[in-house]
Amino acid sequence: MSTKIGLDRLIREHPFFQGMDAEACETLAGCAANERFNGGEYLIRQGEAANKFYLIRHGSVAQELRVPDRESIIVQTLHEGEILGWSWLVSPYRWTMDARAMQLTRVLSLDAECLRGKFANDPTLAYELFKRFIPVMASRLQTSRLQLIDIYG
Repeated sequence: MSTKIGLDRLIREHPFFQGMDAEACETLAGCAANERFNGGEYLIRQGEAANKFYLIRHGSVAQELRVPDRESIIVQTLHEGEILGWSWLVSPYRWTMDARAMQLTRVLSLDAECLRGKFANDPTLAYELFKRFIPVMASRLQTSRLQLIDIYG
């Protein structure tokens, strides 16, 4: 089995891409790579180029916000079946927080530059992906609002 076919299968099986047609998953597989992070390792760092997004296959990742003169605050913890990272969708394509593996974490990363190139040639693919990202973004913003209410309300 080729790597591309294996990545295509992993994309199709991830909840984020459930129901996406096989051809689109194959196209996305061309931008994908398997990665692993040990507990404590950072997947992303605030301020760095947002050049990927991640499908969490195993493990958990803490999204952390750096606060001057204090320890980082864990904003949210993501688990198997969730995605990490949408800053690659919004210019200037910089991460707005850190993300650290809480334990051994296996992910499928998708290269943002590769994806943006594919979107230019396939607006239907772009629409399919954006349609999946928007509910995730809305849910995460709602979670942040509720945390603020809990802290300041």
